[in-house]
Amino acid sequence: MDDPSLARDEDYGKLQFGCEHYKRRCRIRAPCCNLIFTCRHCHNEAADSSSNPHVLVRQSVKQVSLPSFLSFWCLIILVLDCMCFSCLVCFQVICSICDTEQEVAQVCSKCGVKMGEYFCDLCKFFDDDTSKEQFHCHDCEVCRAGGRDNFFHCQTCGACYATGLRDNHICIPNSTKGPCLICYEPIDSVEAAQVLRCGHTIHVDCFEQMLQNKGYRCPSCLKSVMNMTNSWTSLGHEIIATPMHPDHEREVVILCNECLRYSATMYHTAGHMCAHCQSYNTRLT
Repeated sequence: MDDPSLARDEDYGKLQFGCEHYKRRCRIRAPCCNLIFTCRHCHNEAADSSSNPHVLVRQSVKQVSLPSFLSFWCLIILVLDCMCFSCLVCFQVICSICDTEQEVAQVCSKCGVKMGEYFCDLCKFFDDDTSKEQFHCHDCEVCRAGGRDNFFHCQTCGACYATGLRDNHICIPNSTKGPCLICYEPIDSVEAAQVLRCGHTIHVDCFEQMLQNKGYRCPSCLKSVMNMTNSWTSLGHEIIATPMHPDHEREVVILCNECLRYSATMYHTAGHMCAHCQSYNTRLT
């Protein structure tokens, strides 16, 4: 049997180790519970079902080794994710080949194996699967997948978008900093996100599930998430074909979710058309 401590070619074991989230040749020690996981998502999934739910962010992969009189303050530093005393913090990963625990680096200090073909020292991130075309965005302060040339960073939204959305999207400050509007889980670099026509952002999977459930409006601003012209035309024909009983005929005032303008129209159980933009995405006032 080979001695795992022996020096190896840096590509030894490439794509053979990791988890369902990443292929990598290292594991991390979580500072919050001092347990070892393949990645932060593995930690978060395990912690979410524990008696003490908590989240590990990528940049917090660190372990502190300090005199006891400083340990209390170090715990405060970890909770606040403060790097004021960064010179005292020792970042730790464990090589999957030789099981050596060490400071974060791309190459194992003992066996010489690359712990990740892609490595970002800022995010403390490793990944052997470079087909994802990972890159680090200094403005987002996170690594993303898809190729740097295929994305641009919108300074107003505070997020990276596909180049096709440059000058072609509605800006909402810090649009990806909050949770998904459907599942309320964080929008991060792992799950793909969908930028809606209104500028709000949700997970792609949540967007597709919303469409399957016949939802067509943004959960936040109620604007349509797609071109509804054909649907509005069909609804208009339905309303004409099914007039209301004379006892229920009355004029109502509606507010359009699309153009945010008020108008008056005749009441109908099927819907009410905006007099300004001809949308049926309206509500009674």
